[in-house]
Amino acid sequence: MNHNVHVPTIDLVIIAVYMAAILLVGIVSARRSKITGQVFFLAGRSLSWGVVGAALFASNISTIHLVGLTASGYNEGLVWGNFEWMASFSLILLSLVFAPFYFRSRVSTLPEFLERRYSPASRSILAVMAIMAALFIHIGMSLYAGAVVFQQFFGIRVEVSILIVSAIVSIYTIFGGLKAVVVTETFNTAVLLVGVILITVFAILALPAHGIHTLAALRAAAKPEQLHVIRNNSAVGLNWYAIFLGYPVLGVWYWCTDQTIVQRVLGAKSERDAQLGPLFAGFLKILPMFVLILPGVIAYVLFRDQIGTASNQTLPVLINMLVPSGLRGLITAAVLAALMSAVSAALNSSGTLVAVDIVKRLRPATTDHQMVTIGRVSSAAVMILAILWSTQGGRFSSIFTAINVIASDLAPPITTVFLFGVFWRRGTKEASVVTLLSGLCMGVFAFLFDLPVIGHTRVITDGWGISFLMQAWWMFCICSVIFVVTSLCTPAPSLQSVEGLTWTDPFASLRAAKGWSSPPVVASLLLATMVVLYIVFR
Repeated sequence: MNHNVHVPTIDLVIIAVYMAAILLVGIVSARRSKITGQVFFLAGRSLSWGVVGAALFASNISTIHLVGLTASGYNEGLVWGNFEWMASFSLILLSLVFAPFYFRSRVSTLPEFLERRYSPASRSILAVMAIMAALFIHIGMSLYAGAVVFQQFFGIRVEVSILIVSAIVSIYTIFGGLKAVVVTETFNTAVLLVGVILITVFAILALPAHGIHTLAALRAAAKPEQLHVIRNNSAVGLNWYAIFLGYPVLGVWYWCTDQTIVQRVLGAKSERDAQLGPLFAGFLKILPMFVLILPGVIAYVLFRDQIGTASNQTLPVLINMLVPSGLRGLITAAVLAALMSAVSAALNSSGTLVAVDIVKRLRPATTDHQMVTIGRVSSAAVMILAILWSTQGGRFSSIFTAINVIASDLAPPITTVFLFGVFWRRGTKEASVVTLLSGLCMGVFAFLFDLPVIGHTRVITDGWGISFLMQAWWMFCICSVIFVVTSLCTPAPSLQSVEGLTWTDPFASLRAAKGWSSPPVVASLLLATMVVLYIVFR
């Protein structure tokens, strides 16, 4: 693609106004509140369910999703939508099981919850792993994906794009904390949805001009099974059994235990808001299938001659070929919205983890003012490291696949200790530490040998024939065995020490359901919706 492009003035104005607006909204929202530790890290526990749900969605939908899911739709089709739809089941689990524990215990971070359930050692290990996830996945790869898009659109060098976007996000995140982050995320969600819906509408409207007037005609023009969600023989390891075994391991880690995501739930103003927010996000997660992946399928039908094998150019081609000037600036702003939301969320959670889980635990006398300062400084340090890591994004052929592979390496031990910690009272502190450390070692091994860090051969995926989702499943099984055996070989925790931290009555929340807007009823509606969708699009 030619990078010496002329950008219409109106598009540049729209993008500049948007960036200035985001910066202004973030700063103003921060100035309206006194920046105490509670405000900086948890928005003063003042978030309504709508804000929580929108922030969860915006934190998740990054530029990687916009570029990667569209490219994946172009390559393989709707099968990649499982990563979006399966998230709804994880969000139901977060709402009904994990959110009440987190909210009632009044923890500020997920590692703090792990300390209460197990030990301080478990908290420290999880904090380090969470910071690694924020740096390598949430911030670094998002910066690179966004920079690539702007290089393709406007000819701006990758390094320059990374620095510009990093500076804007850092200003309002470091000075405003979570309150500024969620306010801008709510704003970004609206812009993002408008942008991707416009792309989808223009793509569908372009089909008749190419002789495609029915769904049957679209199926005939697409690749075989490109419009099916369930696959038996997926070339990229997305067979139905891999999805239903491997994805929950990633889903529980990401949606129920990852600080970057769950921090929005911790900032809810009530337990009801903490539960309804994830369910609202679960309904929003239905949309990417239709506004990100489906346009990728349509791009294959309309523009496969222009795109060829360069699937990461699917989104830019759709925008450049279908969207008129002016609206192109708005949609580019939507891409920027996704990038800024994902990066700001991870940046704030990193500062929280360092200040609350590391410094405060080592130095209990640290004052509230010092905590905020430490959070800001550590956020800046993580951003600098992420900028350096983001320059390595070109080493990976598919950014979206890369982040999921990294997640598959990191998630199994964390998912294990949280699931067993909540559902099994017999789980011990020794089992938690042993499982986290051994799982981390297995994950590092898998990362080094299954990504192009050492050599060019994916040893586990190609050599051993184990896809990344099945790697997550088998590592979860190994971690589960380690956890159970270690627990049975070590003294059981006292009932008093796990009181209020384990799920003793599975049906308590169902009995507490009152009215159509209660979390169990809304969760049932979301569950029924997902079952119907899977039946229709199987």
